[in-house]
Amino acid sequence: MLPRHVQRLGRDWITHWNGSQILVLNSPVSSCMRWAGHYPPWASFPLPISADFSANWRVPPFFGPWRQFQNSNWHLDNYTQSCCFHLHNPSMKSEGEEPLTKKRRLCAQDDTSTPEQQTDLSNQKEVSCLSVAQNEEKHGSKKGAIKRHWEYFCQQSKTMKIAKNKGSDQSSTGSEATFDFTVMSYNILSQNLLEDNSHLYKHCRQRLLFWTYRFPNILQEIKELDADVLCLQEVQEDHYRTEIKSSLESLGYHCEYKMRTGRKPDGCAICFKTSKFSLISSNPVEFFRRDIPLLDRDNVGLVLLLQPRFHCKASAAICIANTHLLYNPRRGDIKLTQLAMLLAEIASVASQKDGSFCPIIICGDFNSVPGSPLYRFIKEGKLNYEGLAIGKVSGQEQFPRGQRILSIPIWPKKLGISQNCVYEIKQQQKEENAGEKLEAAKPDNTQEIVIASEKTSSPHLKRDVMEQKQKLLLVCVVPTGMFVSALNQARLSSKLRHHFKLSSVYSHYFPETGIPEVTTCHSRSAVTVDYIFYSAANDGTADQPGAEDSFCGGLKLLGRLALLTEKDIWTVNGLPNENNSSDHLPLVAEFRLTER
Repeated sequence: MLPRHVQRLGRDWITHWNGSQILVLNSPVSSCMRWAGHYPPWASFPLPISADFSANWRVPPFFGPWRQFQNSNWHLDNYTQSCCFHLHNPSMKSEGEEPLTKKRRLCAQDDTSTPEQQTDLSNQKEVSCLSVAQNEEKHGSKKGAIKRHWEYFCQQSKTMKIAKNKGSDQSSTGSEATFDFTVMSYNILSQNLLEDNSHLYKHCRQRLLFWTYRFPNILQEIKELDADVLCLQEVQEDHYRTEIKSSLESLGYHCEYKMRTGRKPDGCAICFKTSKFSLISSNPVEFFRRDIPLLDRDNVGLVLLLQPRFHCKASAAICIANTHLLYNPRRGDIKLTQLAMLLAEIASVASQKDGSFCPIIICGDFNSVPGSPLYRFIKEGKLNYEGLAIGKVSGQEQFPRGQRILSIPIWPKKLGISQNCVYEIKQQQKEENAGEKLEAAKPDNTQEIVIASEKTSSPHLKRDVMEQKQKLLLVCVVPTGMFVSALNQARLSSKLRHHFKLSSVYSHYFPETGIPEVTTCHSRSAVTVDYIFYSAANDGTADQPGAEDSFCGGLKLLGRLALLTEKDIWTVNGLPNENNSSDHLPLVAEFRLTER
C-alpha cells in the first residue's frame, strides 16, 4: 500500500487528466458514468474512467518501478470496457479535429452499482448508450446539432406549414382540388455495413456507432421531420423486423420493404401515412439476374402506386420509387442497367389508360454525383454513351480507374428492356398498334394512286404512277412494327432514353457562393449522392422550382429542407455524430398535387 500522500497525489493527477474537466470527489456524478470494475492496488477508491482514457492515460513517473506496477492485477481494458461515456469539453475544437461531445446535465443521483453486479460489460455498454440517447431525447433539443432550415418557393406553402405546426387541418386552409404532402429520402446506414466499413468512421467515438445509440436518434429525426412518405435505404432486415417497422407503424405509417438478394442483410423501404394515402400496388425490383453475367449484384428497388386520400373530381395516383444503386465507381455499366430496370418498372406502374403517366417521384442513393452522365440521363431523358468509359458514368472518382469503354448495347436483349427503358413486350405492343393504324391508312393512298393512273392519259406519267404504287405496296407487305423496330435499333444503338421529364428537388450548389451541397460525409469523402427527382412540366419551366407537372394532374414543388456544405458538417465532427446517427443527411421536400 502506498503512503497516503502519494495516493492523494495520484488521485489529483487522475482527476485533472482531461484538461479543463475536473472531477471533485464530493461532486455529483452522472448516473450514465459507470465505475470501473477493477482498479489498481495502489488506489483505495474506484476511479471514474472515460472512454478517452486509453488514448490519453500515461503512467506518471511517481508511481514507482514499472515492474512493481506491471505485476499488479490491473489491465487497461478493465477501465475502457467499464464505460462508454466521454468526459466533455463544451468548447468546439478547430476545423478538422474531432470535437469533444457536448456537456450534459448531471443527474441528481449517483450510480450505486458495484463491480460485482457488472457481469456482462459489453451488454451494459450498449444499454448505457441507449439510456444516454433516451435521456437526451427527453430533454428536447441538443447542443451542437446541425441546424437546417426550410426553403419555400410558395408563400402559401409557408403559411400552411405554420398552420400545420399549430395543429390546423389541411382541408381548412386549402381547396379540395389540391393535396399537399411531404417526401423524405434517407439512407439510415445499415449497422452491418457500418461495421464492415469501419475505416470510414475513424473520426467517430465508438459509443456513437452502436445501433442502440443510433436508432433512437434516427427515429427522433423521422418524428421531427414528420414526412408523409419515407423512402429509406440501407434498412437492415433484422432491425426492420424487430424495431423499425413497429416503431413507424406506431407513428401512423404503413411500411413496404424489399431486402437485397443474396446474403445482403439490408434493403429499401417505403413507408407512408395511412391518413394521407392508400396503397394501390407494391412492386419490388431485383437487379440480380442469374442468367445475365452483367447483373451479378444484389441491389434492389421498390415502386409503389399510392392513392391520395382527398376529395377531388379526378382520381389521381402518385408513383413513388426508391432504390440504392451499386456503389462501385468502376462499374458504370451495371449502374446504368440497374437504373434502366427501375425506369422500366416505373413506366409499367405509372402508365395510365390514355397513355400518359401519373405524377412520379424517384428517391434514393444513386451513388452518382451531380453533372455525371448518369445524373444527366435521369434529368435530360437521353444519353449517348458511345465512347464513354465505365469509370466516368457516376463521376465518383476525379481520376477514374475504370477505363474500359461501354459496350453497345450495354445489356443483352434477353433482359427484355429496350433502349427507351421500357419493357420490350409493351414497346412491341405500342409499335404494333401504331403499325395497324398506318396500315389502315395505306389502302386509301393506294386507291388514290390507282384512280389517278386511270384518269391520266400520258403513258410516261401512267408508268411513274404505277412504279409508285408498286413501291407503296412493297412497303405495306413488310410488317410496320418490325420496320420501325429495325430503324430504332439502328438509330438508337448507343443512345438511352426515357419518357419522363424529371427535375431534381435540390440545386446541388449554393447560389450565393457556388459551394457544393453535401448529402453524405465521412472520413473518406463528402459529396452528393442522394436525390429526390419528380416529374416536371412539359414547358420550359421544368428546371424551375415550383414548376407544375402536365401529366395526370400536376406536381408542384413547394419547399425543401436545405442541405449543408462540407464545412458546416465538420463543425459537428462530420457524420455520424452525437445527434445525426447516419453518414447521410435526410432529404425532405414538400409537393402539391393538383388537378389538370
